Amino acid sequence: MGAHRQLQKALEAIVRDDSRYAIGAYIFVRMGLDYTIKRLAARDKNRKYRNVSAAELLDGIRAFALESFGQMAYTLLGEWGVKSTSDIGNIVFNLVDAQILAAAKGDKIEDFDDGYDFKEAFVLPYLPKKKKRALK
Repeated sequence: MGAHRQLQKALEAIVRDDSRYAIGAYIFVRMGLDYTIKRLAARDKNRKYRNVSAAELLDGIRAFALESFGQMAYTLLGEWGVKSTSDIGNIVFNLVDAQILAAAKGDKIEDFDDGYDFKEAFVLPYLPKKKKRALK
């Protein structure tokens, strides 16, 4: 069985056990991790591969979502069941439990709580200045 097929089966099993999030959310988070690793390596050429912190991953996922989906990021993430940074943490740890990702000792799901507000992260950048001021 190829690696892609194995991943697909593993994701299907995760979604069977935890139906809060669509398979697309898991694929997006995995791609967001790759994006984050490349982004961090580009900033620091001397950086050796190391665990990506929750804060780094959340920052990378925000940038990846905005770059990939623009104004549709908030809507698309919501359709996948991802409405907060806590949801991203749940997805990450579901992937860890399925041995698709690895966590470093000391990593906790709570590290993803209250990372940022999704409306501020994914809607606010696209609002006209007048509406931005009204939201604040």
